[in-house]
Amino acid sequence: MTMNLVLQGPGASQSDLQRIAALARPGRTFELQSHARRCEQVDDSAAVRRLVETAAFELGVDACFIDAACTLADFRLVAMDMDSTLITIECIDEIADMQGLKAQVSAITEAAMRGELEFAESLERRVALLAGLDASALERVYNERLQISTGGETMLAAIKAAGIKTLLVSGGFTFFTERLQQRLGLDFTHANVLEIDNGKLTGRVVGGIVDAEEKKRTVQRVCAQIGATPQQAIVMGDGANDLKMMSVAGLSVAFRAKPVVRAKAAVALNFSGLDGILAILA
Repeated sequence: MTMNLVLQGPGASQSDLQRIAALARPGRTFELQSHARRCEQVDDSAAVRRLVETAAFELGVDACFIDAACTLADFRLVAMDMDSTLITIECIDEIADMQGLKAQVSAITEAAMRGELEFAESLERRVALLAGLDASALERVYNERLQISTGGETMLAAIKAAGIKTLLVSGGFTFFTERLQQRLGLDFTHANVLEIDNGKLTGRVVGGIVDAEEKKRTVQRVCAQIGATPQQAIVMGDGANDLKMMSVAGLSVAFRAKPVVRAKAAVALNFSGLDGILAILA
């Protein structure tokens, strides 16, 4: 298998990229954009990978080794986690802030994303802390705090132009995924339903919890629905509860992810925006 190396970083110069590229002894290199470079016919041995990735990380550059034959045309679905992937926030942490409980809830969120807590248990504990909160807090979080991650809209525009379907699958809440689906023109969404009674959160989730296993099943189910295989899916995530759905994908992408996720993903975007995937698959 012939491998390419794509180097990109928002603050990287072409000279920085060329110095890193030289470590992989490429057959040839091309400037893709002002802050991105593709290196072809590279040495992708384990030792060289470690050398390249260490040098790149120190310079704020994403170094992605990829099969030279792999392009965007190979894929039919892009599946994304929501919190801290498609959007910049963890919605439940921001909701908890309305109760003065952000630090407490964030600590549980972080432990779950690192894989130290089972996701379902962590979600139940966090949601229970929201009991009694006025449901208008959800609207405030959406309007005042939710932002699309850098490069997200550019990536989605290119994905749609290529005829690729989109799935937002989240351990968060339908209140946000449904609004993002309408706003961004996403094809499929799946998330948890917060129970609301008399305009207040009850501290419970309605129905089954969208945990790691359910995320994986959702990717498989949507692939079957559109007549594709999971190998024709790109799956993007940041936390431990994304690993199962990433494991069945043709290409797994760790975005600003926890170390446990970066270690297992095919490629990692630590510095680039979500649109960095476009340079990798150009």
